[in-house]
Amino acid sequence: MKYLELLCPAKDYETGVAAVNHGADAIYIGANQFGARENAGNSISDIEKLVKYAHPFNVKVYVTVNTIIYENEIEQVKSLIESLNSIGVDAIIIQDMAILEMDLPSIPIFASTQTHNTTLEKVKFLESVGIDRVILARELSLEEIKNIRNQTKIDLEFFIHGALCVSYSGQCYFSQSITGRSANRGACAQPCRSSYDLVDSSGKIIVKNKHLLSLKDLNLSNHISDLIDSGITSFKIEGRLKDINYVKNITSHYNQLLNKIVGNNSNLKRSSSGHTGISFSPDPERSFNRGFTTHFINERQKEQSSMDTQKSTGKKLGVVSTYGNGWFTISGKTPLANGDGLCFINSKGILTGLRVNRVESNKIFPYGEMKDIKIGVEVFRNFDHDFNNALKSSNRNRWINCKLKVEQTEAGLVFSALDEDGNSASIIVNSNFDLALNSEKSIENIRVQLSKAGDTIFKIEIVEINMYKPVFIPTSTINQIRRDLINKLTNTRFEQFSKTNNKKVRVKSQYFTNKLSYKGNVSNSLSKTFYNRQGVLSIDDAFELQQNIPDAELMVMRYCIKYEVGICPIKQNGKPTGDLFLKDNNNLYPLEFDCKNCLMKVKSPKI
Repeated sequence: MKYLELLCPAKDYETGVAAVNHGADAIYIGANQFGARENAGNSISDIEKLVKYAHPFNVKVYVTVNTIIYENEIEQVKSLIESLNSIGVDAIIIQDMAILEMDLPSIPIFASTQTHNTTLEKVKFLESVGIDRVILARELSLEEIKNIRNQTKIDLEFFIHGALCVSYSGQCYFSQSITGRSANRGACAQPCRSSYDLVDSSGKIIVKNKHLLSLKDLNLSNHISDLIDSGITSFKIEGRLKDINYVKNITSHYNQLLNKIVGNNSNLKRSSSGHTGISFSPDPERSFNRGFTTHFINERQKEQSSMDTQKSTGKKLGVVSTYGNGWFTISGKTPLANGDGLCFINSKGILTGLRVNRVESNKIFPYGEMKDIKIGVEVFRNFDHDFNNALKSSNRNRWINCKLKVEQTEAGLVFSALDEDGNSASIIVNSNFDLALNSEKSIENIRVQLSKAGDTIFKIEIVEINMYKPVFIPTSTINQIRRDLINKLTNTRFEQFSKTNNKKVRVKSQYFTNKLSYKGNVSNSLSKTFYNRQGVLSIDDAFELQQNIPDAELMVMRYCIKYEVGICPIKQNGKPTGDLFLKDNNNLYPLEFDCKNCLMKVKSPKI
């Protein structure tokens, strides 16, 4: 049996609960430090609450500890991990190999995508030193994933949805170089979402004022089965900064996809328990998105970028067909509501937004002045008022099926509960209840009261009552017995949750190179010790610890601007361009094209 995990993001406790309720098999969340998202930190007590909410559903909770660590932070990180282990966290996600040198409790360790997991040799190395799971680089294709799976046994995780970093994760120093805010420290300023000119060495502008590095969002909805066949078992949604409605919608979408796949294959099973029911139809296009791409899942694709805007455009509605004084109409039959947010790219290539005031027949009347509306302009809805209200009202809708039974014995009445996973609990009540004057009515009342699961994680499917001498039990007493029984079963589920006991020994293993540049992200003595033990002889300090690195590679990526704009000399027979640069208001960044390996690099700016 292969167990599949839908891994969902949570910026806080409430969002984590929402992810559980809408079908997550696991949650990843950041603690108050070292979590690679400066604005998505959580207290130990909130994470503990999430663990207690998630575990009865067999939903796991992973915590990100995936920044590089400075020397003076080593003890803080160790203390944090010990605290996380003590509250029952199921794994930590790391970037800094210093953690493997710490004397830690037995907690599973996952290698973040920040550890630059792009090759078979890297995954083999991480497996050999005792890492429990590798989160593969988003840039990998199905064939590359399959090759890694065929030659390793380690658990493999892969991103299936959400925002994309244009650079290989863990290999981006652009933000640090420009602003002093390090992506490897969770403080990325996202300069990749800014606009640039593409110019040649003479200063000629090839592309003007476009978001040349801003990628569309990942959406692998149509490739989940392919990923399963390639060896992925954990399917990750990006978005620890996304709001709760986003998480509800995207989690529900992939929950339904996975359930359909599992329902058609007896060799597959979800890794958590329970059932979900929602009152809305999930639709990724109706939540934040910059347009979608499948990235490199089937090798290189065209139109990977969102050059016109780095903002969410939402779902395309149609094109402007007519307009008049304060109103316009669009093709298509999608109903609109007052308060919807619409947007379009105007004639200057700038994203323009408006809010719907009212809709009369097919005429849309926006608030305020209506600028730049022209026939043929594509219109998108980037805020769906009714859909967001439906998401907002979707709350506790996950349950475990359960059967209750009442058995009359010489010792008293035995109330027992059995859930769908085989967990059980029982209570013996030996009070001297009076015989029922009306047996049928008394038994029916017991059945009705025991069928009320109330605000619990259970849905009572069947109530079986076996009484050879029916007794009368006051309704208040039945309800208290039911509450006690359900609480006992809930505690049993929590206690029986199979937390992985990580007893792997961290071993010495030869690293595949004996020299590490700043790209090794080594920022403390423990990390140096780790790599020294693996045979690395020369180790440079991390980029963040160095004052100046001449001609540094600030970003390395599979995405290629030449290919994106149609001038690739290899695949598109583009004419030679000479040297190319990205230009902003302050700097000129040389671009280096490694056509042999089909990579593009952004170099430190020319002075």
